[in-house]
Amino acid sequence: MPSLKDLRNRIASVKATQKITKAMQMVAAAKLRRAQEAAEAARPYAERMSAVLANVAGSISGSDAPALMTGTGSDRTHLLVVCTAERGLCGGFNSQIARKAREHARALLADGKDVKIMTVGKKGYDMLRRDFGDRIIERIELREVKRIGFIHADEIAKKVIGLFQDGQFDVCTLFYSEFKSVISQVPTAQQIIPAAAPEAAASNGEATAVYEYEPDPASILADLIPRNIAVQIFRALLENAAGEMGAKMTAMDNATRNAGEMIDKLSITYNRQRQAQITKELIEIISGAEAL
Repeated sequence: MPSLKDLRNRIASVKATQKITKAMQMVAAAKLRRAQEAAEAARPYAERMSAVLANVAGSISGSDAPALMTGTGSDRTHLLVVCTAERGLCGGFNSQIARKAREHARALLADGKDVKIMTVGKKGYDMLRRDFGDRIIERIELREVKRIGFIHADEIAKKVIGLFQDGQFDVCTLFYSEFKSVISQVPTAQQIIPAAAPEAAASNGEATAVYEYEPDPASILADLIPRNIAVQIFRALLENAAGEMGAKMTAMDNATRNAGEMIDKLSITYNRQRQAQITKELIEIISGAEAL
C-alpha cells in the first residue's frame, strides 16, 4: 500500500496533468472554429470544380483526353497518399485513417497488385512503417506549417503528378478523414488518378446549356485536371485539420474528466488511510496510558 506521501505526490501529479489537458482542450476548441470554417468553405469550390470537369470531359472523345483522366490502361501499380496529422493526443483520429489505408493496401496485395505509399503527416508514417516500411517511397511533413494553404497542396500534387508521368504508378488513391462534427470524423478513400469524370448534375427536366471551349477541351483539361488534383488534396488537408482539432477537443475533454475522477478516488484513499493511521496512533496512546 502506498504511503501518504506517495498518495499526495500522485494527487499533485494528476492535478498538474488535468490542468494541461484542460488547456489543450481550450486551445483545440479555439482552433476548431477556424479550421471548420476553412473546411466547409473548400467543399463548394471542390464540388464546383468537379462539375466543370464533368462538363468539359463530356465534350471530348476518349482518345483526346489527357492521360491523367484516361490512365495508363493498367491498374498494376497503386500509389496510396495517406494524409494524417503531425501530432497525436487526438484519440483514434490518426489510427482510423491508417487502418483504412492498411486494409486497402492488403486487399491490393492479395490481388497481386504492387503498392507504393506516400505519407503526408508524421503520424501516418509512424503507423505504416512497421507493416509497409519498404513500400513508403516518400514522406511529407508539415509540422512547421502553422496554417495550411493551397501552395502546400499544390506542391504535393506536383510530386504525385511527376511520379505518374515518370511511370511510377497507374492508380492513385487519397486517404483522409472527412469532418462531420466534433465527435464524428469519417475515414475516406478517394481516387484522384485517373481522375474519374463525375456525372453531370441532373437538369430536373430543364434544358442543359451547351458550352463552347477555346482553344479546345483537350487543352483545358490538360490544365484543369492537375488543378483539380491539387484542389482535392487541399480539401483533404483542410478536412484533416478540422477533424484533428475536433478529435483532440473530445479526447482532451475525456482526459480532463478522467483525471478528475482519478483525483476523487485518490483523495478518498488518502483520507481513509490518513484516518486509519490517526486511529491507530490514538489506540496506541490509549493502550499505553491504560498500561500505566
